[in-house]
Amino acid sequence: MSIRTVRIFRYDPEKGGSGHFDAFSLQIENETTTTILDVLLRLQREQDPSLAFRYACRVNMCGSCGMVINGVEGLACKTNVSQLPPGKEITIRPLNHFPVVKDLVVDMEAFFKKFEETLPFFEPKGADAEPAQIRPDSRERLDIGLSTECIACGCCVSSCTMCRHHEGYAGPAALNRAFTLLADSRDALFEPRLERALASCYSCRTEFNCTEVCPKNISGTRAIKYIQRLALKHARSEPKPAPSPREHEAAPPTAARHAPPATAQPAPGACGQAAPEACRHAASAVDRRTFLRQVGVGVIGLGTALVLGGIATGVAVGPTLAKSQKQWAPLGKLSEIPKGEITTLMLRYELKTGPYVQPVAAPVLVSRLGESLVCFKSSCTHLGCIVRWDALSGRFLCACHGGTFDRDGNVVAGPPPRPLDRYAFRLEGDQLFVEVG
Repeated sequence: MSIRTVRIFRYDPEKGGSGHFDAFSLQIENETTTTILDVLLRLQREQDPSLAFRYACRVNMCGSCGMVINGVEGLACKTNVSQLPPGKEITIRPLNHFPVVKDLVVDMEAFFKKFEETLPFFEPKGADAEPAQIRPDSRERLDIGLSTECIACGCCVSSCTMCRHHEGYAGPAALNRAFTLLADSRDALFEPRLERALASCYSCRTEFNCTEVCPKNISGTRAIKYIQRLALKHARSEPKPAPSPREHEAAPPTAARHAPPATAQPAPGACGQAAPEACRHAASAVDRRTFLRQVGVGVIGLGTALVLGGIATGVAVGPTLAKSQKQWAPLGKLSEIPKGEITTLMLRYELKTGPYVQPVAAPVLVSRLGESLVCFKSSCTHLGCIVRWDALSGRFLCACHGGTFDRDGNVVAGPPPRPLDRYAFRLEGDQLFVEVG
């Protein structure tokens, strides 16, 4: 049992202004089984019925309850109170970079407009009689992988500082969607989609904010860098257009081409003294996108393209593809875990993937019902929602469409496809460690 102070941003469109925070005090019986969405629903029902927020599925699938919780973007239905610093104040406010409609509700129209601009729909190359065969373990499928699981919650856009400074920036969510289609060999819109997506990729500053906050563990940064890598490969594969017959006829001999005439004067409108504005315009017309498109066949040459491609692949894409290393994280003292019960403990550690470090907090269900010790993962094997132990029924329960597991983690009812996952564990004296990563 705990009492938490919850500060919530309030904005009433009828009153206008810049909004303010209201503080509420709420008694919470069990923080490990109470989500931020549960907190909001209780506050709306028990203390202030005018409180406005969005939600729908309640199982981390629709993305409608995205908001900023203690300064970090997340889904209210997925964030448990126990994952936040114990005993401290909880602050909830709407997503950044979105117009506020009321309280925690934001206008998502511009967000979905960015999706439309990057051609988010699939266009088949032809009407094949047979379905395309892409093996689940193929490189193409592995590249796209988890990126297809985006639920368009807007958390990544809210966390991205560049979305505020670049109005035309499509943002990590739209670019991630473009990436999944660009990497699909069945799609017929590669060039127009690449043209639209690539223009936005240069606004990314590789801050990894979108990767850190995504509730589906998708790396928007990886998708953006992958698009740039595809652009480099596409530029190198494009054949250099042959000069027209007129260009052959008009071209002077090589020696004359390198020796400018002594009496040559700039013509009106050419890049010379007669037209300084036009000259400056021509010099600034080649942007980074144009440079990279031409780098494989232009003055820099293929060698530079290969170097840049290697940098883009090895530095930007490589680390995000790297698997995190296994590690042993401390969970608690065995002497403090009661026998004959299933206890929920909070696991806190840092997950390292390449150069990126992410703090992780997750509940672990520790069973000492029998002779042996078992550490169950608290995520349902169906949709990943939080599972809790119900001592009255002797079952593990979740909000996953009636998912139910017995005391050994085996599926009893509902759609979960397999038993609860377990942590490998070890004891060092009285300290219990579980393997993560």
